[in-house]
Amino acid sequence: MELSQNILTYIDQHQDEAYQLLLELAQIPAPSNHEEKRAAFCQEWLTRQGAKGVYIDEALNVIYPIGATANGPLTVFMAHSDVVFPDTTPLPLKVEDGLIKCPGVGDDTANVAALMTAAKFIAQQGLEPAEGGMLLVINSGEEGLGNLKGSRKIMETFGSRVTEFFTLDGVDCAITTGAVGSRRYRVEVLTEGGHSYSKFGNRNAIAYLASLIDSLYMIKMPEEGKTTQNVGLIQGGTSVNTIAQQAEMLYEFRSDRRENLQLMEEHLQAAVAFYRAKGAQINVNLIGDRPCSGDVDPVRHQAMMDRTAEAVRRHFGAEPRFRTASTDCNIPLSLGIPSIGVSCYSGDGAHTREEFVRIDSLLPGLRLCFELILHSFPNSGE
Repeated sequence: MELSQNILTYIDQHQDEAYQLLLELAQIPAPSNHEEKRAAFCQEWLTRQGAKGVYIDEALNVIYPIGATANGPLTVFMAHSDVVFPDTTPLPLKVEDGLIKCPGVGDDTANVAALMTAAKFIAQQGLEPAEGGMLLVINSGEEGLGNLKGSRKIMETFGSRVTEFFTLDGVDCAITTGAVGSRRYRVEVLTEGGHSYSKFGNRNAIAYLASLIDSLYMIKMPEEGKTTQNVGLIQGGTSVNTIAQQAEMLYEFRSDRRENLQLMEEHLQAAVAFYRAKGAQINVNLIGDRPCSGDVDPVRHQAMMDRTAEAVRRHFGAEPRFRTASTDCNIPLSLGIPSIGVSCYSGDGAHTREEFVRIDSLLPGLRLCFELILHSFPNSGE
């Protein structure tokens, strides 16, 4: 569906408002699992624009239901409110040289602003989908140890009714079509430790942890698909003259193949068992679990891909890249629901404090967002 001239005019007339909304949103702190401030702002803003029935669920998702009946089918569009940064005070923002610079401004705040602007248009025009209903969701917990909390809750509540699922996420015309699964662990090693001189010979938790890490990295990765592992954090010990009693790490492995995730799981458990047999106490706690894709109807999924790719070409004048990734799509894809991820901006530096969004990408991004969402509202341009 190409946008009508009426809708294009509306977008042009409201692009400055969308820009100001982005600047305001970007500065509101929203670490994963603590998105309360952004959620409250988004609910209040949408309600003020005329959106009816907007509510915040127990997972801190902001949900705007449109034409949603008790048991009818649903299309879901979401963009996540959380950022990777732990700041609880306003995030630092600067505009210069055609760029908006702010931690989290792109991932995923620019997409949230586009979604909210489209929601305002739908509310003010009193639109309802031609078939079924729609949920516009500003969801929580996409990043890191948020563990896809918001997406999980949406699918737990509405999953059997969802026929299509879109997440506005990513950057620079990439289209996510498959799920990279992952498992994340906190692994702790405990030993007797002691004084570094008088108790020399006692087991050192840091040494055992280092040896365990070395064992994990000795695996030959599967050749099919793409599988990775990473130790992202190590900490432990007491002082330079203390044999460490405790050390721990955060460890993850990822793959786009379910069978490879299982292979990595077996490798981890075998390594842990080996060191437990040496007398070390090792505690292994699962802190994140993201599933791979399940059995998705290829015809319906391809139709979504084609529609999304055509819209990206039309509004950004670029050929989209198709990719697998770890996003909110993981949950519906694992349930066999056709799902797509796509971004409504261009920029760089995601997950760094130097992140930026190109201002000149925001208008085509708005048009892309409107076209994808309004596909379900065929009379919206009249």
